[in-house]
Amino acid sequence: MTPNAFIDDLAALRFPDTFNPYAQSCPEFDGADAPRVRRENLRLVLEAAISKGVDSIWVARDLGYRGGRRTGLALTDEAHLSAHAGLYGSLPLARATRGPIVTERTAKAVWQILSGVGRPVFLWNVFPLHPHGAAGPLSNRCHNRSEREASRHFLEWLVAEFRPKTLVAIGRDAEAALADLGIQAERVRHPSYGGQGEFLARMTELYRLPVRSKSELQRSLI
Repeated sequence: MTPNAFIDDLAALRFPDTFNPYAQSCPEFDGADAPRVRRENLRLVLEAAISKGVDSIWVARDLGYRGGRRTGLALTDEAHLSAHAGLYGSLPLARATRGPIVTERTAKAVWQILSGVGRPVFLWNVFPLHPHGAAGPLSNRCHNRSEREASRHFLEWLVAEFRPKTLVAIGRDAEAALADLGIQAERVRHPSYGGQGEFLARMTELYRLPVRSKSELQRSLI
């Protein structure tokens, strides 16, 4: 599968109560041609990862409404688009939305670690779209098994294509979903809902990064 075919297949996915950022526009926040911008962001990252190689794949559960729904990139909010652009060199990643930049707590913790890893890491989700709940389009829910099965080939292709040395499941839900697909991974605590400290400590251990004191970790989470 080529990056273009991968993205075309991704854009064709449709499920109830799910936003596909590669094919759909948010009438409230998206700019002109937002789906095309997000497809291009993903294409640039995919092609760079294929060209340069990947050390690790980090996999979370689903796209979040404050992060990947807006940028088209897993675990990446608009505040960290430039950091993602620099992960494989200097990619011309672009914003797809209007108004103030929106930040996401999970993305902040993830990019704190990525800034020190110094190895090519590809970011993805078990379910690559944004599933939303009864609270409306700008809410998050866990994907269901049928959604996971219908999109498993994307993750399987990425693992087969990149052959990462390390596969990291971010959160218990991601670990369970990967296990359901027959994929084993290192699990780390999800940084949301009070898990930032444990996430940072485990990733520091896993990637042998300089150990920071408890007070330094607490300051970094503010």
